[in-house]
Amino acid sequence: MSEPGKNAERITALRPAYRADLADGTDRFFGTRSTACPWCGSARLAVRLGTTDLLQHKPGHFTLDRCADCGHVFQNPRLTPEGLDFYYRDFYDGLGEQRMSGTFGGRTAMYRGRAEAMASHDPTPKNWLDVGTGHGHFCEAARAVLPGTTFDGLDFTDGVELAAREGRVAHAYRGAFPDLAPELAARYDVVSMFHYLEHSTDPERELRAAHEVVRPGGHLLIEVPDPESRYARLLGRWWLPWLQPQHLHFVPVANLRQRLTALGFTVVAEQHAEPHDPVDLLAAVWLALDHAAPREDAPWLPEPPGALRRAARTALLLAGIPALLTATLLDRFAIRPLAEPLGLSNAYRLVARRE
Repeated sequence: MSEPGKNAERITALRPAYRADLADGTDRFFGTRSTACPWCGSARLAVRLGTTDLLQHKPGHFTLDRCADCGHVFQNPRLTPEGLDFYYRDFYDGLGEQRMSGTFGGRTAMYRGRAEAMASHDPTPKNWLDVGTGHGHFCEAARAVLPGTTFDGLDFTDGVELAAREGRVAHAYRGAFPDLAPELAARYDVVSMFHYLEHSTDPERELRAAHEVVRPGGHLLIEVPDPESRYARLLGRWWLPWLQPQHLHFVPVANLRQRLTALGFTVVAEQHAEPHDPVDLLAAVWLALDHAAPREDAPWLPEPPGALRRAARTALLLAGIPALLTATLLDRFAIRPLAEPLGLSNAYRLVARRE
């Protein structure tokens, strides 16, 4: 059977379970709305953004609040454990596994750049733990930069076990980082968190775990979306790094520097140009087209789309090709060299040494 045929069968098989999940609506997927900033405790909150699930198109509406005192942006109300299970399901695994594996597997240059960020601070780390490693593609690429380093991976999904089977990581830890930290205390020269912290329900707990696992004199390498990027304001809900509902916290760089210092780290490098991923305009155009076009089939839809809806979607996406090409050229050649001076960098990276 062809791959589209297999995919259709999987969708049909999954539809009853999703229908049961949605039978009573989505209220149980959301917790109680917080009245205080989870970063600084301030009650001066304002709505930063309201949006829907623009990637999977699962039902629900999501709100991001911003703290007027410290600038922290967070999902409010936050997803419950049931909500996290529902919205993560078939995103990185299941139906989404092949798509995400292709997306993450083809970014070797970016992964090497992340490994090279450590070169001037520790050019020969003996062991490195990548937290939130997914399928381990970073570790596989980083070995070419640091051939004498042993790379281990940690993740709460079964992707880390696949990474071990494929030889991308030497050892796989599956579970929550704070829960596993005591058994890994002071074991690693480097701990990395690449676009991981924004997924955490408690970022400070993750940072404390990192302090426990990094040996004295070792380094913590963090990369996260930058909520102060001008693109976040200019593109609104179409800014890809908002990634609702998976991204729960957006930490301004000053906040993260301050918290790392309080925990006993010294920030030795801050980068904005290097971690910028030049896809903002392309992603915004794609998200808008995908939102406007009739949705392709998915198991959380009550029924498959008919021939007319599929034809309309194809026509609209074809009509959008010139806009997609233009956005790609602007992202890569016009804006990328100016991203940092124009304040458009969509991510930042910190290197911190544990004292």
